[in-house]
Amino acid sequence: MKLIVGLGNPGTKYTGTRHNVGFDVVDLLASRWGISLAAEKFRGWFGKGEIKNEPVVLLKPTTFMNRSGSAVLAAGRFYKLELEDLLVVADDLALPTSRLRMRPWGSAGSHKGLQDVIDRVGTDRWCRLRIGIGAAVGDPSAYVLGRFDECEEALIKGALEGAADAAECWIEHGVDLTMTRFNGDPQREPRDDVG
Repeated sequence: MKLIVGLGNPGTKYTGTRHNVGFDVVDLLASRWGISLAAEKFRGWFGKGEIKNEPVVLLKPTTFMNRSGSAVLAAGRFYKLELEDLLVVADDLALPTSRLRMRPWGSAGSHKGLQDVIDRVGTDRWCRLRIGIGAAVGDPSAYVLGRFDECEEALIKGALEGAADAAECWIEHGVDLTMTRFNGDPQREPRDDVG
């Protein structure tokens, strides 16, 4: 069983914001693979199905970003998952808009959602996929809760598709090959090359 958690904030107020790209990737995976996220479980919107012939749980915590770890911990404990079966998808201010970066472990940087996952799980030894949203212009809090401008929209759409492709590659081939294929510009990786 694999657990893919997209970080974001619940509610229509936050839909389409930079901070919610993790939610967007999980929604895209659910749409691609016919997995319903209508159930509420593990303090989040939850769905279970198969991706690339592997059993997968998709989760969007409804705890708000800074408390995301409680949902991750609840789902992980329920399914008795190993840390290598966890992938968390989140935004990243330190990466240029649309740039992808997968890592098998590491610090949270300034990301409070990732930090809460580290705190609750008790280690940083789990895989994360970061999607670049560009450096903050002005107040970082206002920036991440803002929406992409028209120029960024096309870039981020491609990045979300690339991030979903990367999650599928991670399920099928593991973290090392996924890092090789996807760390950098998602536009350079055709989907046919993933499988």
